[in-house]
Amino acid sequence: MSLKEYVKKRDFTKTAEPKAGKSRDKDHLIFVVQKHDASRLHYDFRLEMDDVLKSWAVPKGPMLDPKVKHLAMMVEDHPLDYLNFEGIIPKGEYGGGTVIVWDEGTYEPIEKIKGKKAQEKHLLKQLASGQLKIRLHGEKLNGEFAMVKTHGMGENAWLMIKHDDEFASSKDVTKQDKSVLSGKTIETMASTSEKVWQHGHEENLEKKSQKPIKKAVEETGEKLNNQVESAETKTLNVAAILKTAAKSKVPAGIKPMKATLVDEPFDDPGWLYEVKWDGYRAIAILDKKESAQLISRNNLPFDKYYPINEALKSWDMSAVLDGELLVLNDKGISDFGAMQNWRSEADGNLVYYIFDVLWYEGKNLMNLPLRERQAVLRDILPTDNDHIRQSSVFEASGIEFFAAAERMGLEGIIAKKADSTYTSDLRSKEWLKIKVQRRQEVVIAGFTKNEGTSKSFSALILGIYKNHVLQFAGKVGTGFSDKMQKEMMTQFKPLITDKSPFDHEVDVDKPSRFRPKRMGAKPTWLKPELICEVNFAEVTGDGVFRQASFKGMRSDKKAKDIVLETPLDTEETVAEADKNQRQKSTRKTDTKSQKPGLALAPIKNTDRKTLLNPTEDTQVKTVCGHQLKFNHVTKLYWPEDKITKGQMLNYYYRVGELMIPYLKDRPMSLNRFPGGIHGQSFYQKNVTDKAPDWAKTFAHTTDDGKETNYLVGTDEASLLWMNSLGCIEINPWFSRVQSPDNPDYCVIDLDPDKHTYDQVVQAALEVKKILDAVDVPCYPKTSGSTGMHIYIPLEAKYTYHQSQMFANMIVKLVHQQVPDFTSLERSIAAREGKMYLDFLQNRPGATIAGPYSLRPKPGATVSMPLNWDEVKPGLTIQHFNIHNAMDRLKETGDLFKGVLGKGIDLEKTIKKAHRIFK
Repeated sequence: MSLKEYVKKRDFTKTAEPKAGKSRDKDHLIFVVQKHDASRLHYDFRLEMDDVLKSWAVPKGPMLDPKVKHLAMMVEDHPLDYLNFEGIIPKGEYGGGTVIVWDEGTYEPIEKIKGKKAQEKHLLKQLASGQLKIRLHGEKLNGEFAMVKTHGMGENAWLMIKHDDEFASSKDVTKQDKSVLSGKTIETMASTSEKVWQHGHEENLEKKSQKPIKKAVEETGEKLNNQVESAETKTLNVAAILKTAAKSKVPAGIKPMKATLVDEPFDDPGWLYEVKWDGYRAIAILDKKESAQLISRNNLPFDKYYPINEALKSWDMSAVLDGELLVLNDKGISDFGAMQNWRSEADGNLVYYIFDVLWYEGKNLMNLPLRERQAVLRDILPTDNDHIRQSSVFEASGIEFFAAAERMGLEGIIAKKADSTYTSDLRSKEWLKIKVQRRQEVVIAGFTKNEGTSKSFSALILGIYKNHVLQFAGKVGTGFSDKMQKEMMTQFKPLITDKSPFDHEVDVDKPSRFRPKRMGAKPTWLKPELICEVNFAEVTGDGVFRQASFKGMRSDKKAKDIVLETPLDTEETVAEADKNQRQKSTRKTDTKSQKPGLALAPIKNTDRKTLLNPTEDTQVKTVCGHQLKFNHVTKLYWPEDKITKGQMLNYYYRVGELMIPYLKDRPMSLNRFPGGIHGQSFYQKNVTDKAPDWAKTFAHTTDDGKETNYLVGTDEASLLWMNSLGCIEINPWFSRVQSPDNPDYCVIDLDPDKHTYDQVVQAALEVKKILDAVDVPCYPKTSGSTGMHIYIPLEAKYTYHQSQMFANMIVKLVHQQVPDFTSLERSIAAREGKMYLDFLQNRPGATIAGPYSLRPKPGATVSMPLNWDEVKPGLTIQHFNIHNAMDRLKETGDLFKGVLGKGIDLEKTIKKAHRIFK
């Protein structure tokens, strides 16, 4: 680099940052570390070399612990006069903020080389090679350090590493926070500095009462009287975290994870807190080879926010990030109205607060704990843009954090489980939102205009969807200016209609105990397509918002998705989230401690009683907090066996706890048998306008551009809702919505034609023999129909294509062992009656009956996980059915847990297979 880039970024008519400079020590090379509080606090590490200061931005600062490696982003060269620069760079200028000289001294190469020029020449060669090894002699930093260029994190990414020598220490050296020149901390420099670089020279700092725009989260921390501290991610090894993450392509059609509204703040260990920003949720998709784009929550491009898009395009990384677009006012508070009207930088301080990273450089991070994702995010985000910031995270008293947010006038706070994974497009109870102000998105159903008014309209008529039907929700007549009304009318005019969007008669001036009956203007109806947001005091018993005030229009949601958001009880919701987290941890522990084929501890609720009365044809029951209606309960689904739909529903209710881990977060293909096993059946994948309001869906776009909204498995309520539609068997995807392109397991499907089950057993044992030879765990289950399924855990580390190629390799080896009765031909005719060794099930969207699923076969058979000791001649599918399955599970527990455990190393496995079977 040269000073060309440095000069390009600065206007020297406005800033007196030095333009050049000469070395001040003819015998020694100089280094400096400046602590710089710009858009985000970081440290600038600078080394004198080639008549400039070679510079790196180190977000977490220097360290003395050899075990810790900190990211350092190489930035433009700086002039040598920057060595003693400290003070305030004015707001609005590049790098605007406070600077102190945190440390300075001399340095040289680790190798013994005499003479400054010779040392410099040697160091320039090391710099070019990406391996710079130096010895520092400063007031705070001493001893050997290395600067090592990384690969896969951008061309400017380096690591700063301390060598293990007499100066190494586990202490946090950044706690020594005073300047070595002035003795000031960054805070005292900001508040007491009498000089500021401005107008081309140093000027006295004006004493103004108005503060610069606050960093809202830091202000919140101050208001908590230092009880709030940023969540620690420094000790996490980011390189190790990324190594454990699953490889994948960029996730397609990803939508933001959503938080659940609760009624009050809480204190509970294991939770992290953030400010709830009042703006537009946005996913940033960065491809360093092509482009960067901001996408709204309903997959529309946010092209008009050009400062953010331009900044993202300059980042040399490929990543998927989640955050909030907002406009900050001069108090550091997000202004939703200003966000709505933002057109250019003259309309306000546009900021993109990033709080999560979902994918990075070929690695899917959604299955990692939140704390680890935040550590990665902190390491990878550039620090040199005022428009883009990482949203700070706090480990704090939630109640006090909420109180501070309330005092500041923030919209609310977000609480997140520190170990929560990222579930795309799902509303999770591991992310909770607590609102300071009562806010609700509503559909604009029409407007009224009073006689004699010069305004475009007097009030908006509001609606909320309930059970897919638009319900009247009152009116709002305050909160908009004349200018805003005129702009809104241009949106209204194309949507004006003679037909009311409500399917029931509505009196828009209906009296209530809060408002007497009065004559109102005739409503002008609109097609229900536009959405706005309102503040309100409360919702009356008939669903009308009282004391509503308009806050702004929304364009980032679909009108059909607008339902009344009712806060859940905080204590119950937090307890449920904590319980779910403990269950996750237990599953991980069990998976690690168990060997393949060994029975695990029985589940708790195998004695769960039945849900439905078998004699009542229509019943309504509450499951997981949701009301479900069950019709035709007494209908015979297996006529020969006298088994009813109600018995099927009761089976799934009892086995539900065991099934949910294999359904949760997975798109479902609904195979419906509304008339029983002998009636007409059909597959249903798209549940748009069919699923209840509480159901989770996943939008998947096929290669031909067709979008399908799949039901996503969540809990027993989603399972029983499928069953209520006549889904006798349950067919989940092999992958989850967090990583739709990466299956959790590979499946080998043994599909016999005219064979005995003993031959299925023989083929299964051949599969086991081959996989044992390459040390691959595998888990068998009966298909419940005619064959057997063998699962191999992958832990979402590989693509469907890689999984299919591995399965293909295995079945070819099996076919070589038993060619007389097996076939690899996909065509039934070409198989000539032989057993098909199916590896093609390992593809996106393909499904087979899941573990513990009933099958639409005589005898109501069950797809039952097996111990390998049970896979022997004499085994039949009739061994496991609706009548005996629960008794078996009391003894065996879940034999299939390992399927969701540690995945195999596919590369090592294939190499080993080639050595053994070549």
